[in-house]
Amino acid sequence: MTAKLLVLPLLFTLHGCTTDAVVDASECVNALSAQEQAEGWRLLFAGDSLEQWRSYDEDEVNDGWANENGCLTRVAWGGDIISREQFADFELKLDWRISDSGNSGIFIRGDESESSIHHTGYEMQVLDNAGHSDSKDPSHRAGALYDMFIPDHDTSKPVGYWNQVHIIAAGPNVEFWLNGRQTASFSQGSPEWKAMYAQSKFTSRPRYGSLLQGHIGFQDHFDKVWYRNIRILEK
Repeated sequence: MTAKLLVLPLLFTLHGCTTDAVVDASECVNALSAQEQAEGWRLLFAGDSLEQWRSYDEDEVNDGWANENGCLTRVAWGGDIISREQFADFELKLDWRISDSGNSGIFIRGDESESSIHHTGYEMQVLDNAGHSDSKDPSHRAGALYDMFIPDHDTSKPVGYWNQVHIIAAGPNVEFWLNGRQTASFSQGSPEWKAMYAQSKFTSRPRYGSLLQGHIGFQDHFDKVWYRNIRILEK
């Protein structure tokens, strides 16, 4: 009995050493500027509720995602989450922070007709470029149109820092911006798009990238990730 009691504190200590980082509440700011308010932007996450989101093909957000100190956070396995609303033409801005060697992604224009959102929606990659092995493939680096469009530069910030995203979708024309620099620009269904699609891993998914309206989603790729200040302007 004494030996078992001595082991328990050690187990708790070891567990504590492997606990994922928690972002301080002072960093989880979710607020529109005066200019954004005047232009008609609105928050999709205000830091107090996940009511505008739900898990893919579910009615609510499951326990894998949580409001952690005011940040929308992947805290355990829970699958991808999606916005309750669907959007066609819009501008989306948000900040992300990835865990060490972490991987996630931002989906747009996906629906629930298939087994997962990445059968229809396409992804702006979220990645620790310095620590994750996926960065060996240039089309898998942060800011990329995942597995299709390669950024010509690495504008990502390292683990521990926030990255600023701006996605612009107008009809078939889409732009990805990361930390103030454009990382992808493409037109859905164009000859260039079809050529990239033909060389990608998505050729068995005929509806991939075919929608001009759909959900916004965040990927659960097994790693902790934080999102804040998620705001949208519909056009």
